[in-house]
Amino acid sequence: MKVLLPDNVPLNPTVPDGVTTVSYDVTRPVPDEHLDAEVLVAWANAPSTLEAVAGRMPNLRWVQSLAAGTDAIVSAGFAEDVVITSGAGLHDATVTEHALALTLAQVRRLPQMAAAQKERRWDRDLGGPQPLRPEGAVTSLIGAQVLVWGFGNIGQALAPLLSGLGATVRGVARSAGTRAGFDVIAEEDIESALPQTDVLIMILPATPATTKALGSDRLDLLPNHAYVVNVGRGTTVDEDALLAALESASIAGAAVDVTAVEPLPQQSPLWDAPNLIISPHAAGGRPVGADDLIAENLAAFLEGREMRNVVER
Repeated sequence: MKVLLPDNVPLNPTVPDGVTTVSYDVTRPVPDEHLDAEVLVAWANAPSTLEAVAGRMPNLRWVQSLAAGTDAIVSAGFAEDVVITSGAGLHDATVTEHALALTLAQVRRLPQMAAAQKERRWDRDLGGPQPLRPEGAVTSLIGAQVLVWGFGNIGQALAPLLSGLGATVRGVARSAGTRAGFDVIAEEDIESALPQTDVLIMILPATPATTKALGSDRLDLLPNHAYVVNVGRGTTVDEDALLAALESASIAGAAVDVTAVEPLPQQSPLWDAPNLIISPHAAGGRPVGADDLIAENLAAFLEGREMRNVVER
């Protein structure tokens, strides 16, 4: 059996006897001499390179993505009998870390401090004696009401960190209940929670149902001292509505790691939006534990057992 490994991340999975691993250039279609491979591991492949080989690998039986989302792989046109597994779980720690960083950067007013530093200005409004709960923008997570919309693995990893800093955290998911010790409300009830929210953190996947899930109606329900943080997918936020909310100061600010179009075009008005932090899809990008996932799924695949993260098509 031949397993193709992407060359843009260091990989050295444990494989059984009889399995050969070959590194390939993800910026190009799989070379002709390796089109006989049975397994393709994908990571940040251009959609065009996947589409170029989707119908040209007669022995292909399984595609392992190292990304949590598999939209590009599913849409590439691989045969229905090719198993696709995702990298769900590989980015939980890094996205959690980045979500916390963006949240703290906004709440603790780091952009304003950076601007003052650039001007060599000691801003007494940002330092010295400060009220814990001032009028206007939230300046501490202590006592803050944080709503995490998309309460899967990442949300459940993030919630205890926020709680440990003094925030009251609730999740939002398709159904209500308790997860990882935190109260979770149903998505259909989110409008009732938004007016009491100080920080809204979005970790939603890109699906037809989540497209522009945060639009003008829901942004209007947030108090004007609230922040929005998005580390999910850019399509889940109506960017025109977000821009309007920032320009009108109907929310205190936002931080986005993802945009509807990536890279964000230079002419996008988001670049100049007030009180907006933009990071270039930097939350993940480091598949932690990829070798273990590949090895575990390879063993399961060869033994006919259930594999992790199988994508339903």
